Parts: sequence; C-alpha cells; structure tokens
Amino acid sequence: MDWEVFATRMGAMARDLLEQKSVDTTLERITASAVEIVEGCDAAGILILKSPLVHSLAPTEGLVVQSDELQQRLGEGPCFEAAGPGNVERIFRIENLTSYQDRWPGYATAVSGLGVGSMMGFLLYTDAEELGTLNLYSRRPAAFTAASENAGLLLASHAAVAFSSARNAEQLHRALSTRHTIGEAMGMIMERHKLSQDDAFSVLRQLSQERNTKLHDIARHVCETGRIDGSAG
Repeated sequence: MDWEVFATRMGAMARDLLEQKSVDTTLERITASAVEIVEGCDAAGILILKSPLVHSLAPTEGLVVQSDELQQRLGEGPCFEAAGPGNVERIFRIENLTSYQDRWPGYATAVSGLGVGSMMGFLLYTDAEELGTLNLYSRRPAAFTAASENAGLLLASHAAVAFSSARNAEQLHRALSTRHTIGEAMGMIMERHKLSQDDAFSVLRQLSQERNTKLHDIARHVCETGRIDGSAG
C-alpha cells in the first residue's frame, strides 16, 4: 500500500464526512470509503444491534443486507457478536469463513454460500458511546492483510466521530425545532386567550396528557390550525 496516497485519500475522506448533511449520508460515505480505501474490501455496511433486532445501515450492496439478515435470524455471527453488549474485541479479522463452522455453524455455512470468502469488522465507538460495527466483506479468502486492518482502523476512528457528530447534530436540530414549535404555539394561545406564558404552557401540557399525544405534536397542531380543540395529527 502506498501510504502517502492513502494519507491523502484519508484526509479528503475525513473532510468529506464532516460536510455531510445527515446521519444517513454520513453512513453512506463511510461505507463507500471503506470499499474505496481498504485493500481487499468488496462490500461494506454498518450493523447496529438493538436487542433483539439487527439494523443494517448504509450497505454498499445486497450481500451486506443478506449477511445481516442471516445473523438476525440465526442469532450468531461475527458482526452480531462484535456489536453485542460486553464485547471487548474492537476488531475482528476472519481469513476464511469455513474455518468458523464450529463457532457459528449456521452463519458460516450460509454466508460462505453467498460468496463471502473473508471478513473484517471494527467496533465504532467514542469515549461516550458505542455506535455499532463497520463490517467489511471480500469474496476472496484471506483478502485482508495487516495493512488492510490498519487502514480500516483509521477509517473506523474517523467514522465513529463523524457518525456521533452527525447524530448529535440531528438531535440538536430536532430539539431546536421542537422548542420553536412549542414557543410559537404558546404565543398563539397567549394572544388569543389572554393567558400568561406559564398558563399557555400548562394548556399545552394538559392537552398532551389528555390526548396521550406528544407535546410537540400538540404544539404543531395548534400552529397549523390555530385551534386547541380537535386532535393533533
């Protein structure tokens, strides 16, 4: 591997990740970068395990989705295991899936039948949270080398920070949007019914409790219709 070329591409990728506008586009750029940058990688995806469900994110091709679905159905496999609670291994590298039939009997046989020869995966994590696993696939056995592992580890480190930042940015945007909507609804109620700020908020909160509807949805209904009667949609 030409490490000077790799460093240049990694720097461009890192800047590109931070320019993405959403979590989805950030994840898609991460997995596309894995195929572009990591030697031996034919396909990539991110697996999130929220027990008992597996979520397959930003797959570069259908093979990744099939692999994740197999692990979900069988309850076994390297990505499933790496993303699970209590895992202490940050990296896995599998040179040949047929050698793991004792460990994952159902998965190893099935995924080999899909044409997967070798795999490598990295836990995506920051100091504050674990975010899932970045999983790389090759159709050839022993396709991933030590250089591939180092490249993947650098990519995963950048990816974890970008993933976390993108998710936090979206959460902040939703929070600000919610606050703005509630404030606008309170202003309408205050003006129309001559209520104080506290009383206007109490009206929204009471409606939320009575209708078992989120406060933001009640506020949005008020903003859209100008009324506090009727149901929020």
